[in-house]
Amino acid sequence: MGTMTGLRLLPWSDPDGKPCYLASDDGNSPLSRRADAIEAVQMSMGADLLHHAWALLDAPKADARELRYLAERLCEALRDVLRVAESRGARLPSYGEGDGPDEDPAPGSAGDGCD
Repeated sequence: MGTMTGLRLLPWSDPDGKPCYLASDDGNSPLSRRADAIEAVQMSMGADLLHHAWALLDAPKADARELRYLAERLCEALRDVLRVAESRGARLPSYGEGDGPDEDPAPGSAGDGCD
């Protein structure tokens, strides 16, 4: 993994609900690996919950209490997944002027001399 710059948003918050960050140039530090593992668990739990949600929504006898509980868990899972997406997005390399992937046309596209 390349050198990290800036702070990494961790997949948990402090006791007051504020985000936690890791300042490290080592993407393979013990805390980074722990955060990676927790992100993987959160993503897996979200996928499992989504599967359960579809099953419950298809159940004609699901009551309001069950649906409310489901909605609360879905909100928690969405919060976790959005935090993972924000953290991972912030760690993507940024492209400077002239560095972008769109600079060279793809093979077979207009402008490459092939028809």
